[in-house]
Amino acid sequence: MSRKCQITGKKGLVGNSVSHSNRKTKRVQQPNLIKKRIFIPEENRTLTLKLSARALRTVNKKGIKQYLKEQGVDN
Repeated sequence: MSRKCQITGKKGLVGNSVSHSNRKTKRVQQPNLIKKRIFIPEENRTLTLKLSARALRTVNKKGIKQYLKEQGVDN
């Protein structure tokens, strides 16, 4: 599975590492992903999702059903 948030779609950013002598080499800044099991009481089941830290904070605040509804993700 790729390093990508399953809800927001965040993925790595590509850029250059620049040394003191100004030589440039490619590098990737990866998102802060967390594998999390989330319980959905309405359906009496759990989901295992790979979420970014920002998405996890929002899910904790609003709840998984409300957040998925706002994002337009059908589950």
